Amino acid sequence: MNFKCKASLARVSALLILSATGAFSCGCRSAGKDSAAKSAPGLTQATPGPCAEFVKSICDKAGKESSTCQSVTATVELLSPAACKAASKDASYALQKLAEQRKICDRLTSRLCKDIGENSATCKMVMTQTKTFPPDRCATMIEHYDDVLADLKRMDAANQPLGAPLQAALAKGDAPSFGPADAKVTMVEFSDFQCPYCSKAAQVTQKIKEKYSKQVHFIFRQFPLSFHDKAHGAAEAGMAANAQGKFWQMHDLMFANQGALDRESLDKYAKQAGLNLATFKKAMDSKQYLAAVDADVKLGGEAAVNGTPSLFLNGARIQDPTNYDAVSGMIEAALKK
Repeated sequence: MNFKCKASLARVSALLILSATGAFSCGCRSAGKDSAAKSAPGLTQATPGPCAEFVKSICDKAGKESSTCQSVTATVELLSPAACKAASKDASYALQKLAEQRKICDRLTSRLCKDIGENSATCKMVMTQTKTFPPDRCATMIEHYDDVLADLKRMDAANQPLGAPLQAALAKGDAPSFGPADAKVTMVEFSDFQCPYCSKAAQVTQKIKEKYSKQVHFIFRQFPLSFHDKAHGAAEAGMAANAQGKFWQMHDLMFANQGALDRESLDKYAKQAGLNLATFKKAMDSKQYLAAVDADVKLGGEAAVNGTPSLFLNGARIQDPTNYDAVSGMIEAALKK
């Protein structure tokens, strides 16, 4: 995760829980949700031989991705077949000790679910994710319970569908768009021209444009991230191109050349896109669209956008805007309603 401030272990644990719910966009705030799984050894390897039953009983109780499961899996490789058979016969002792150690995690889970909502998706994810936490981490989270709960509630709220007034605000104005304004499906994307994940989402957008341009109203909003030094200028260039009816041409050129978004390069893309270059340069020099870009960023903040790309369909946040098949499936479902 690309945090700009130091986080306590308790808060990191809360963020680990919510990362699996999709509260963070899978883009320029996070380096990816599967890095921990890729680095953990032996998570998908079955233990053969007489120790298999013992390992399975422990891992089923502790969680297959827990440190306890990994430790047991590694340890039994050193045991003789006779020792494994003996351990399997007396597995109840180990399971009892494990249950005692994990009571604090059970207490944490119960308390969080009661405060968040026992039927919520976040509660279900808490129940799943805390199984992978060692008891001392659960203890730390309880010590900082108020902070952990606040983080979970805030991130859970960010995943809720947008209210009608905010949906209307995102859809109005002269932002770059395609498709009929009265379409059954309205999609709004917040993007950053310097974000590599946004270039992947742009490929999805192109496919949506090709297949659904008569059925979907798609709106593009600017959300340049502060740590991308060329992103704001590129966003202004996009707005300047939109004023000349050439946004999507400029959009494609900038995403195709993310490593070169300096002013000289932007002028070159404007010329390639067929813009009136003098008008474009005047707009850029005068910062004509700076306020418009900042207004989009403010709108994104109101929609709890915390990274790019962020994509909404009829007010519902799409968890992976870079997965065309998933996005297309959601569009098809919405069109059938």
